[in-house]
Amino acid sequence: MSILIAFLSLAAEFVLGYPDWLFRAIGHPVTWFGRLISFLDGRLNRATDPDALRRKRGVLALLVIVLVPAAIGLGVQILLWFVPMGLIIAALLATSLLSQKSLYEHVEAVADALDTGGLALGRIAVSRIVGRDPESLDRAGVSRAAIESLAENFSDGIVAPAFWTGVGGLAGGAAYKAANTADSMIGHRTPRHEAFGWAAARFDDWINLPASRLTALLIVLAAFLVRGADAKNAWHAVWRDAKKHRSPNAGWPEAAMAGALGLALAGPRSYGGVLVDDVFMGEGGRREADSIDIRQALKLYRVADYLLIALFGLVSAIVIVA
Repeated sequence: MSILIAFLSLAAEFVLGYPDWLFRAIGHPVTWFGRLISFLDGRLNRATDPDALRRKRGVLALLVIVLVPAAIGLGVQILLWFVPMGLIIAALLATSLLSQKSLYEHVEAVADALDTGGLALGRIAVSRIVGRDPESLDRAGVSRAAIESLAENFSDGIVAPAFWTGVGGLAGGAAYKAANTADSMIGHRTPRHEAFGWAAARFDDWINLPASRLTALLIVLAAFLVRGADAKNAWHAVWRDAKKHRSPNAGWPEAAMAGALGLALAGPRSYGGVLVDDVFMGEGGRREADSIDIRQALKLYRVADYLLIALFGLVSAIVIVA
């Protein structure tokens, strides 16, 4: 019944989100995974070791990072089969792996900041959801960064954990979230993590392949339903530009969003003072974006999310009937 757990968790998290009081009381699965990753990074990743050894230890660390949460998730799900309303409890636990509500709120906050406080507040708001240097962004740059974050996080913060929960229940969802957190923490091409984080980065690329393609499709379909969006251009942008992105996955939702809005997203960006030269998604689109484009992107995201929930509901119904 993993697919049903995924569907119920999507529906519940859409409404409830992850309550602030609960975060203050016990934290969040991402913070728990983060502590484990930090511990392993500190114990196994020594700068004095050769890269070959650090890469092997990175593989070992990834196995621990993925298998420990998976084992706990599997154990909890098995126990819940013997508890009244166990399926509902499992679904509520799985909501912690999703971020539908918080993603919308964080991106909307950027549009609100630009409208009420101008560029200065917009930079502060967008710095909470992107890793690039906010000081280098003008108003259009802030807007594009927020839209890019919305597209990419829809894939790896919502579609992917829902997909892997549907495949493997709490074990699959927890394993995915732990691996994705590892990539965000150690999967960087820096002197400290290029060797140790190699396995985490490559594994994250692999496990996000199905979700990134599904996310692009959902955005294209949503563009058919949102007034002012261009579904045909979104489809063309995906097939023309997605494969050119330096990430094997991020380009798919970003290209779909760019094409649907008529924007040019991605392109050269600055992280920690280092310029990352990347191609544009939605090549030929306009680079001038503003809060109105963020709000249009949020409409597309909301409709695409409805389609995702409906898809999981339909598959759940088919599985139950079969």
